[in-house]
Amino acid sequence: MAHEEIEALAAFMTRTPGLAVLTGAGVSTASGIPDYRDDEGDWKRSPPMQHQVFMDSHAARQRYWARALVGFRALHEARPNPAHRALAELEARGLVTGVITQNVDGLHRRAGSRRVIDLHGRADVVRCMACGARRLRHDLHDELGELNPAWLELGASVGPDGDADLERDFSDFRVPSCQRCGDGIWKPDVVFFGDSVPRDTVTEAFSLLDECRGLLVVGSSLMVYSGYRFARRAARDNKPMACLNLGRTRADDLFDLKVTASAETGLTALAEALEEMAPRPADQA
Repeated sequence: MAHEEIEALAAFMTRTPGLAVLTGAGVSTASGIPDYRDDEGDWKRSPPMQHQVFMDSHAARQRYWARALVGFRALHEARPNPAHRALAELEARGLVTGVITQNVDGLHRRAGSRRVIDLHGRADVVRCMACGARRLRHDLHDELGELNPAWLELGASVGPDGDADLERDFSDFRVPSCQRCGDGIWKPDVVFFGDSVPRDTVTEAFSLLDECRGLLVVGSSLMVYSGYRFARRAARDNKPMACLNLGRTRADDLFDLKVTASAETGLTALAEALEEMAPRPADQA
């Protein structure tokens, strides 16, 4: 990351105050949450759970919840990092109007961002797919632990979004059904691959983009269409776009400016550069 690149991004921000920001997994890696893709936008690991597989297969749900019982601890314990805090600061200063995030960790709000659209939902809530009942995820994990106490002693390397690199026989893992309706399937209140982002959420995100003067993409390869569509919409509307990301993105040919840096390093440097550019009282006299 060159100093000149950060200065150019700071100039972009001051020319287009009130940006919409689209964030991806790269914003949360410094909080200890791994991402899915490498610098070329390719999978680092097996693709995540597919919606229909989860719904159709009890064995798939056993594997998912057993791994989550181990891996979700890292997501639950994660704290906002300098990237989240910098975006909250930029919103407070009026340079950012709101954040559209592909992440499900809730760290933007915890860092102080006020207007956040959780494009793919929130991992800390689960929903019954039969009756729509909701409960906090840690409550379900407590029940999973009571039903499967031996699994609480297992350890494994952490994967993205509360997954864990755990492979063994999952056939004895007990997965509870919804007690409200009797046999409903508990699923994290997030958008799995193969699922669709709720229409109201998409509409809210497009409304935010429409009212903003431009778009800043941070920490996302945009390989998934649910995020890429916002870059396409901004390009269609001739809105300026900048990107701060490590590696290739699907929208590289659409950006007016791209800075190659990690989210936490780049946004911290950006906030400092903007502070230096801000007029001092003597300048305003």
